[in-house]
Parts: sequence; C-alpha cells; structure tokens
Amino acid sequence: MRGYTERTKQLRQVSVSTQPSVSLERALLETEFYKKYFGTVETPVLRAMNFKNYMENRKLYIGEGELIVGEKSEGPQVVPTFPELCAHTVEDMTVMNERKYINFKVNEGDTEIQAEKVLPYWQGKSTRDKILASMTQEWKDCYAAGMFTEFMEQRAPGHTVADDKFYHKGFLDFKKEIEEAIEKLDLLNDLEAYDKKAQLEAMAISCDAIIIYGQRYAAYARELAAKETNPQRKEELLWIASNCDVVPAHKPETYAQALQMYWFVHIGVTTEVNTWDAFSPGKLDQYLYPFYKNEVAQGTMDYDKARELMECLWIKFNNQPAPPKVGITLKESGTYTDFANFNTGGIDPYTGEDGVNEVSYIILDAMDEMRLLQPSSNVQISEKNPEEFLRRAVEISRKGWGQPAFYNTEELIQELINAGKTLEDARFGGSSGCVETGCHGREAYVLTGYLNVPKIFELTMNNGFDKYTNKQISIKTGNPEDFKSYEELRDAFYKQLQHIINIKITGNNVIEKIFAKYMPSPFMSVLTTGCKESGKDYNAGGSKYNTRYIQVVGIGTITDCLSSVKYNVYEQNRFTMKELLAAIDADFKGYEMIHNLVLNHTPKYGNDDEYADEIMVDVFENVRDRIKGRKSVCGASYQIDMLPTTCHVYFGSVMTASANGRLKEKPVTDGISPEKGADRNGPTAVIKSCAKMDHTSTGGTLLNQKFTPSSIAGEEGISNVSALIRAYFQMMGHHIQFNVVDRSTLLDAQKNPDEYKDLIVRVAGYSDNFNNLEKALQDEIIDRTEQSF
Repeated sequence: MRGYTERTKQLRQVSVSTQPSVSLERALLETEFYKKYFGTVETPVLRAMNFKNYMENRKLYIGEGELIVGEKSEGPQVVPTFPELCAHTVEDMTVMNERKYINFKVNEGDTEIQAEKVLPYWQGKSTRDKILASMTQEWKDCYAAGMFTEFMEQRAPGHTVADDKFYHKGFLDFKKEIEEAIEKLDLLNDLEAYDKKAQLEAMAISCDAIIIYGQRYAAYARELAAKETNPQRKEELLWIASNCDVVPAHKPETYAQALQMYWFVHIGVTTEVNTWDAFSPGKLDQYLYPFYKNEVAQGTMDYDKARELMECLWIKFNNQPAPPKVGITLKESGTYTDFANFNTGGIDPYTGEDGVNEVSYIILDAMDEMRLLQPSSNVQISEKNPEEFLRRAVEISRKGWGQPAFYNTEELIQELINAGKTLEDARFGGSSGCVETGCHGREAYVLTGYLNVPKIFELTMNNGFDKYTNKQISIKTGNPEDFKSYEELRDAFYKQLQHIINIKITGNNVIEKIFAKYMPSPFMSVLTTGCKESGKDYNAGGSKYNTRYIQVVGIGTITDCLSSVKYNVYEQNRFTMKELLAAIDADFKGYEMIHNLVLNHTPKYGNDDEYADEIMVDVFENVRDRIKGRKSVCGASYQIDMLPTTCHVYFGSVMTASANGRLKEKPVTDGISPEKGADRNGPTAVIKSCAKMDHTSTGGTLLNQKFTPSSIAGEEGISNVSALIRAYFQMMGHHIQFNVVDRSTLLDAQKNPDEYKDLIVRVAGYSDNFNNLEKALQDEIIDRTEQSF
C-alpha cells in the first residue's frame, strides 16, 4: 500500500481497488429538468440552470478519512453520463459493461431506466445525433475509413487549464463583476447586447451553482460530525466544514482551502458538461506556494501536512475515470484516464524567473509515492531551473511507470508568442491533457480530432480508393504506376492531403456551430479571461485567445514510406512501382526481398540521416501549412499538434501494409517518434532528427523514448538522461517522455497479467495500466526501440 501517511494509504487503496461504474443520477436529473424548462429561457441560461439544479440535488460523498471533498458522481470511480452530448444506447451500455478493456459496471436495472426514461427524450436531440445528421456523405465515408476522427462526436470542447484567478477571488466576487458587466450593456446601440445579457446572466447563475455546492458540503460535513463518535474524525469533519464555508464563495485563505477551491472548480467544470480531457490545475506549485509560505511562517503548516493534503488531492484525480466512450471515440482514446495534467516547475509567470519552489518538490514527492494513472504529471524544464529539480524528476521517471513527462518551458513560450500571445500571457502557458500548448486561463484550445496522414498516402497509392471500406472516398490523382518521378507522386500525395483536410475542417465548422448554439458552458466561461469582457461563451469564441487543433498522426510512418519509394523505385531502381504495389497488396508475403530492402536497407527517419529527415521536414511543413492559420466559424485560428493518444493503433488497424515495410493493420508511429525498430543510431540521433522540424510553429509535439532499466542505472544514468533532455530542449524540442522497462517484463506481463496488476507504462501523453491496454497497443509498446547510451 503506497502513501505518505496511513490516511493516504487507505484512500489510495479505495481508489485503485474500486471497479469503475456508471451512474444515471445526472442523466435523470437533467432529463426531467429539460422536460420542464427547455424552450422557456435562452439556451445559456438553460444550461446554467441545469448546472445549478444538478449541484442542488446531486448526492454528496465524504469518504472515511478524506480531507478534500467532492466527487464527479456518487463516489470514487463512479462516472455520470451526459445524454445531451451522447445518449448511450442500450447496446452501448451492454458493451461497456461486458467489454474486456475499459469496462464500466452498469448497475442492475439501469439499462431499462436508460431505455425508458432517458433515451426517449434525448434521441435526435443530443449533439452526437445532431453532428451525425449534419455531416455530408463524403465526411461520413472518410470517418468510417479512419481518415480522421472527431473528438466532439461524444464529448464537448475542452483542453483548457486553470490560472490563478480563483485563488485571489471567490465566486461571490466573480458574480459581482458579472452583474456589473450586465449593468454596463448598451441595449440600444449594441446589437448583440441581448445575447450578451443572456450569457452573462448564465455565468452569474453558474457562480450561484458552485457556491451552493460548497455550502451543501459544509452542511453535510457538520451533519456527519454530529454523528461521529471518533473525536479526531469529528474535528476533521468540522475542519472540512469550515473550509467549505470559505470556498468556493470566497477566496481561499489557507493552503488546504486553496486545494479545496481548485477541486470544487474541477468538479464544476467536469460535471457542467463532459469536456474532452478534464480541466487541469496548471502551475499549481506556483499558485499554492504563497499559501504554503505564509502558513509555514505562521507555524500552522509544515512539509508533512502539505504532503498529506497534496496526496489527498492526487487521489481525488484518480477517483475520476473518463466518462464512457464507445465506437471510434473509444478507439482513438482507449483509457479510463481523463487527462488532468499538472505543470510543475518552469518559470514564475509573473517574473519570468525560476519557478521551482518547495511546493514543486512536494508535488514530485507525491507523484513518486502515489504512482497513480491520474493526474498525468509533467515537469516544465527551463534553462533557469536548478539541476537538482531536473535530476529529481529523472529519478522518478527512471522508476518505470511513465511519469513525469518533460516539457521545454522556453520552447512552449515561444510557441505561444509565435501564435500571437503576449509575453505576459505566454508565461502562463503549458500543456493541458497531453502535449498541446495553451495559454492557461486565457485560451480555449480545442482539439478537434486526429488526422491519419499515412493513410492519405495509402489513398494516393490507390488513386483515392480505400481498400478498407472498398469505396472511392477521395479524389483521383492518377495511377502511381504511371508516375515518372518522385515529384509526381509527391504532388499527388499533397493534393490528397489538401482534399482530406478540407473535408475535416468543413465538418469541424458545422460541429463548432452546433456547440456554440446548443451547448454553451457558462461555468467554464466564468473561469476564462475574455468571456465576461466579450459577453460570449467559451464554446462560441468568447475567450481572449481561441485555437482549434488538428492532431497529426504518423509522421514517422509517412516519412519512411516516401523515403522508401523515392530511394528504391525512382533512384536505385531496385524494383518498380508495380512490384511494390503488388508486395503491399500481398502484405509482403512472397515478396520477402522487397520487404527486406524497404525495412532494413532504406534511409529512415530517427537516425540523423539527412536523406530521410529532409523528407520528414517537407511533409511536416506541408501538413502544417495546409492547416495552420485557417479560421473557424467562431473566429478561432487553426493549429496542428503531433500526438496520437491510442489513435495510432486504430489508424493502423484500418490500413493495408505500407511502403516502408509496415505490415497490414499494424500501428503507425506515435507522436513524432520514429518507426519501431527504424531508429538504430541511439537516442542522440533520434533527438537530432526530431529537432529538425520547427516545434515552435506547432501547438505541441510528443516524443516517446524507451530504455531498459540497466542502461540508465546509477548516478551516471540520471546524468545521461538529464543531459539528453537538456540537449533536446536546447535544440527547441517540445516534449520527451520515457518508458523504462525490459521487453522481457512486458512479454511476461502479457502472458501472466495477474502477476503484473500494478504495471504502469507510458502510452502517449499519459500513462496507463499495462493490463488495461488491448493487445495491439501492448505489442506496439513492446516493439518500441530499446535505447541505450
């Protein structure tokens, strides 16, 4: 049992041993509310009233020994459903209850309740139904073929992070500011004033909702205290009540109240609407430090108390699995993890100087001790940070459970400045769920879905015909056997790329309007700079900064495919295009010589080889420039990032073999990592190849590296990994993370899962239990190149 104190050991055990399950409480309350009030008030007000109704009537939970209170639903590992977004069918609920991986227990009788009380109202009204009904056949064909995915098919726009607003003000203060903004509206001359008034009124109601939630917990803690016979626990419950008397209505005054304030806000965001990736606390060490420092000076706080409270918060994150996903949405993100992400270290956002403080180390210590899937933990590494901080983070990472990930502070600030943010705002930047970069508390940076770039090349090799769905799903750009040069093939590929991107963004425009019209998020808007000032919702472009991301997948695979054709067909004349196409169609069976040549004797990305790396840069820039800077219907600008979650496995599963020797249905590459087994010149060659793309022109890139424990053992191992990180970041790399585990261990864990229940690995921008991963993803992690120095 892990934990710094007996309390956190017990709380952690409850968190990790409880089977995730589904609650219909929210769905039933919302359904009855909508039946009564839909059409009687403006949509933002309706959504705020619905949120308030839930906060007024939901069940409360305070677990034995808890010091931080609040759950997403009725208890640890219980998740609500969001029928306004995705009304799960009876079949969906049966599947999520019975599936082998990422299953959710459905309580007896709930399937019938869903069928009788929830589905009859929401069918045809949910955003999922609206989206699928609004898409063109062209979009649907591409979606079914795995050309791209759509994040909002079952969830709402998310990927946003807190700044320090609510550590300086309470929600009564926010409500007062909103009411003052309403009073200043010019209903005569401002033609949008009526809509602004509805939005601002909704934001004020949302403030009431979260205040009521805190007040109910104060009363509930006192109710439990009145019945408690253990004097120590009685005192703790009264202490919880006193904290809830202060937050969220008022600004926090203590370290504990600051933690509780964040957690109430987190629960508010994630139950108002099911955002894609949970709300994240951002630079929590920076925001907590003034409270910690003040209390230490007063003698009311010390390391031990602060550490225990941090672990209590840590467990709260792990109690909240991501609400159930089905179909393609599950395949693109097959995990319980809800992607809340800490950003520890880096710089002080106000001074720009070293931001590492005592709370930074408390967070690292809690992370090390807890070893939980959530929160996903990262460290920002600045040139200004002490070497001690980096080495402590590397020491934890070396233990082999995938956390923390490492981010380059200077690079991500430059990303944000390049994207039009001020330096002052960029210093509040960092990651949200995975590697995507945004301006905390000031920006809506919405991920819209993954783009299967290697399959776009597959379409090129088949003149726009998809062999997975047996349909002509894209434009005809010519028979590759007729191409006389690599340049002709390259041009055809970029025409296909442009066509598929256009289909994706056309669909995005429709989806963005659906959410702006039907699914405003007034509580999220309270928390985001710009929404009060503009009188517009977070989902309608109200934030100070607005960005829409498309996630590019498979840069390693597509680079090696183009390198293979250019090198072998057009330059070395080792075989013809006709022979290569035949080999691909046969999954290289009977074409072993061709397979050997393309797999083992062709320039590959990830080896600091200019031949392959120049192709990578060409592809990267062409994909980026066809997306970056395009405008969305609510005024946001498009950007790319390079991350896969688990989508690289899904994308590979809908593809034939590839020209680089990848076999049929095998995963494509993750993030910006090289193809598995292709990077043969060591980790320094990998980072040199990866650094040749301009990371600062993206919104984030993900690089996985894998080491055996013996290869980075001892103080020398820590020094080598630290130096690798520093070198990559000096080359303006964005992110790097590590799996430190033997191949033999992973193979044994596949065969004997019961003996490895606690084995955690790094997947993409998150860690997961190895036993929770489907076999294809397990195999992909096993096959990643094992590096050494």
